[in-house]
Amino acid sequence: MTYPLVGDLAADGIPVAVTCRVLGFSKQAYYAWKARPVTPADLQRAHLINAAMGVHRDDPEFGYRFIADELTDAGLQASANTVWSLCREAGIVSTVHRRRRSGKKAGPPVHDDLVHRQFTADGPDRLWLTDITEHPTGEGKLYSCAIKDAWSGGSWATRGTHA
Repeated sequence: MTYPLVGDLAADGIPVAVTCRVLGFSKQAYYAWKARPVTPADLQRAHLINAAMGVHRDDPEFGYRFIADELTDAGLQASANTVWSLCREAGIVSTVHRRRRSGKKAGPPVHDDLVHRQFTADGPDRLWLTDITEHPTGEGKLYSCAIKDAWSGGSWATRGTHA
């Protein structure tokens, strides 16, 4: 909240209009805030934010759920949703974040298993195995393909192309 700063600067002789213009809000909003009395709910919110900042300062890995538990242990009444709202308002975030998964799962096989998992051959050029892999890069996707003769075990060709 920057409205108290406007009042402090006005007391030092800096015009309210200049301060509001520099801080990016209207004079009317400042004067409306100044005319409105501080409610008990505002005081309670400020007290909870201060307590949450203290808990976060002690252990910055705590997220809002743990902060809510600590506030309850300290005798302050606040639901987890209220603590989430206060933490969001005050910019309190955990230093540990969960990795978000993309939600993508491997799809079904592209083709049926024609060799029924038998990867041996009794002569050359009777069974060829292939695979293609997609790798995201900074320039796009890179597709890598391998072709292998099952009898010799040697690879015939390996090629990568950008798409």
